[in-house]
Amino acid sequence: MRILFLMGALVAVAACGGGVSGTIGEACIDADRRAASPALCSCVQQVADQTLSNRDQQRAAAFFAQPQLAQDTRQSDNAGSEAFWRRYKTFTDRARTICRPVA
Repeated sequence: MRILFLMGALVAVAACGGGVSGTIGEACIDADRRAASPALCSCVQQVADQTLSNRDQQRAAAFFAQPQLAQDTRQSDNAGSEAFWRRYKTFTDRARTICRPVA
């Protein structure tokens, strides 16, 4: 029983990593918003890894520094931007649901 507990604790510590990594996670921390925390930004990055390609993550990360870019993308009539926005919306909805308890 003790071994199982130690293994579980080790897995939990390894999952935390110690710092925020990834394009979205780093942009989240760098945006210096009041609600941003390493735990929240790491959670958002994990959701991004599950829902967005690396290219989409790079595009979405720019929204943290340039919120107007998100608005422009959302309102764009370009088919590529519309497809990206659907994927981005799926990501944000999922992150909001999963990461809310972290905040």
